[in-house]
Amino acid sequence: MATFTLVPGADGRAWFWHRLVPELRSRGHDVVTMDLPGDDAAGLEEIAQAVVSAVERRGGPAEPLVLVAQSLAGFSAPLVCGRLPVPVAELVLLNAMVPAPGETAGQWWENTGQAAARSDHAAATGRGPDPEFDLRTDFFHDVPAEVTEEALSVGGTPPPSALFAQPWPLTHWPEVPTRFLQGRDDRFFPLEFQRRIVRERLGLEVEEIPGGHLAALSRPRELADALLRTEPA
Repeated sequence: MATFTLVPGADGRAWFWHRLVPELRSRGHDVVTMDLPGDDAAGLEEIAQAVVSAVERRGGPAEPLVLVAQSLAGFSAPLVCGRLPVPVAELVLLNAMVPAPGETAGQWWENTGQAAARSDHAAATGRGPDPEFDLRTDFFHDVPAEVTEEALSVGGTPPPSALFAQPWPLTHWPEVPTRFLQGRDDRFFPLEFQRRIVRERLGLEVEEIPGGHLAALSRPRELADALLRTEPA
C-alpha cells in the first residue's frame, strides 16, 4: 500500500480529485487531499506548508509516499519534498508547469512559449489560431457534463496572485524520482509542447495518458492505472 498525496492546481480544491480518490482506494492505497489557501497573499511557502500539514494530520502515512502535482502545483510540490514526515518516494507531475530556478509562474508562460503552442494546437485541430480562452472548451471538453456543471456551479476563486509573482526558490530539482504524465488531448498545455519543456528542463520523457488537462475528472480510472504502473516498491 502507498499513500498518494494529491495537490490540486489553480482550482485549489481537494474536490478536484474526488473521482480519482475512490479509484486509488479501491486498489488498496491511502490518499491525502487538501484545500489550498485562497488568500491572495498566499505564496509558494504557504501552499507547500498546506500540503505538509495535510500529510502530518494523517498521522504516520503509509510508505511509500507518492506526491502528485496537477498543473500549477508543479511550482509548489517540489518544495514539499524533504519536509514530510516520511520521504517522498516519487514525485508525479500531471499536466504540470515545470519551473526553472528563479522563474516566476507569471514569467513561465512567455518563457516557455505556451501561448504560441496552444494557438498552433488549436489551428491544427480545426479550432482556428489563437482562439479566445474558454473554460469549457480548453479545460472541460472531455469531462462528463454533470461533473462539469458541478465544478462550475460553485464558481471558485482564482489562485493567489502571490503565486505568480514569487521566483521559484530552488536552485535545482529535488533529488526525488520524478515522472511526468501528460494528457494526449490537453488543449491548454499541448502534448508536443510539454514534451519539449520536460526534456529541456528535467531531461525526462513524458508518459502519455488519455484525457485532457483535467484527466483526474475526465479519465480517473485510466489515471489511476498510470499512477500505479510503476508504483514505488
